[in-house]
Amino acid sequence: MSTTTAPNASDAEFLEVTEPFRREILAHCYRMMGSHHDAEDLTQETYLRAWRGYAGFDRRASVRTWLHKIATNTCLTALGSRQRRPLPSGLGGDAFDPTDDLLQDHEVPWLEPFSGTVDEITPGDDADPAYVVGARESIRLAFIAALQHLPERQRAVLILRDVLQWRAAEVADTIGVTTATVNSLLQRAREQLKNTAPEKDSPSTLDDAAKRELLAKYVSAFERYDVDAIVDLFTDKAIWEMPPFTGWYQGAGAIGTLIRRNCPAEKDGDQILLPTTANGQPAFGLYMREPDGVHRPFQLQVLDLDADGKVSYVVAFFSDTLEEDFARFGLPATPYEAPQRTAPSPFH
Repeated sequence: MSTTTAPNASDAEFLEVTEPFRREILAHCYRMMGSHHDAEDLTQETYLRAWRGYAGFDRRASVRTWLHKIATNTCLTALGSRQRRPLPSGLGGDAFDPTDDLLQDHEVPWLEPFSGTVDEITPGDDADPAYVVGARESIRLAFIAALQHLPERQRAVLILRDVLQWRAAEVADTIGVTTATVNSLLQRAREQLKNTAPEKDSPSTLDDAAKRELLAKYVSAFERYDVDAIVDLFTDKAIWEMPPFTGWYQGAGAIGTLIRRNCPAEKDGDQILLPTTANGQPAFGLYMREPDGVHRPFQLQVLDLDADGKVSYVVAFFSDTLEEDFARFGLPATPYEAPQRTAPSPFH
């Protein structure tokens, strides 16, 4: 930061009081935008605006509230010139036939996954437990996708009221409307989400041991390229989608057919999965063996698990910048850099 226009307080003081909230603000911008890259840019813009206005900060509100107000308006301004970010299932229409050709659309600004754990985006141990639960659930991928169906102000009001648990008067002051307007916007937003928001009970009911067992089976099935075993891990109504491909597919059998027809893997060892976390959910970087024998980033899978120990939802993200995206999720450029992974034998 330049010191030529610095506020009265020192830069060191500003950073000391605001930096603890950076991940929270990043998550807030992500909820608003549906894009990790946009959220990073707007978090930077939020902190720049906050730094410029720090000398006039009267502390009638907490630093956290003050930063969220700035971030909300920064995002609302940005949303005025951006399209919503859907997943394929959010484009409308029924599930696709897995025997049809795959189609891509690189013109759609697709929803992006969020890197980091839930603990990084929630306040400390003294926070209201209800807020912590709401913050963690509200970063889930399906919820972020549901938010994309809301107009900008409805989205902001719902996040501020239902996630951050602000009073209606605080929200009204933040976005420059009346309290009555806030209540009306919130009612409409909640009604819209009834048709699009995910159920929140099933993903969190599996205990840690059951989750580990299910995820280990999932990795084994993919790495062995055992499609029958993969199908057995999905619920009957499971959904699979993979932006920028425009199709979405429902049902374990349909997912199996899709994989058999389109996955470039052919045998045991062609795929390697490394674990990570996206949107507070279990996720995997999938590396595919290429013709030169080297496994390279192929897709990032984000999973939902149901209460009965099955996989209910997978979004497999493809990207032109997968190596960069993998790095953001703590994944190496090749899986051999991970512990207990080595390059495959050329005779395999």
